Amino acid sequence: MRDHNKLRAFELSDELVLLIYKITKHFPKEEVYGLTSQLRRAAVSVPSNIVEGCARKTDPEYKRFLDMAFGSLREVKYQFSLACRLGYVMNNVANECELKIIETEKVLAALIRSLR
Repeated sequence: MRDHNKLRAFELSDELVLLIYKITKHFPKEEVYGLTSQLRRAAVSVPSNIVEGCARKTDPEYKRFLDMAFGSLREVKYQFSLACRLGYVMNNVANECELKIIETEKVLAALIRSLR
């Protein structure tokens, strides 16, 4: 069993979740069951899948959950981009979140590659 707390990918994705929650708090009320909910769910799914993968006994299972985490991260990337284009996100916050998404993608992709 692996310790997810030792993974940089987990640390970054956890920080991303906190940032997404902070940002979506200011989305329009009519989006509470739409984009706000979708974006939060996708964001939480990233570290959750990393944690679940770490609990698996075999490398193929571990990699499968990391792949799911990466898929969720791509969802976050799209949904965040959409929120920006809809004008829901301030520019200064958008840049910080965008950089966090990119860094998380790079670190998670490198972790997945290391298992191949």
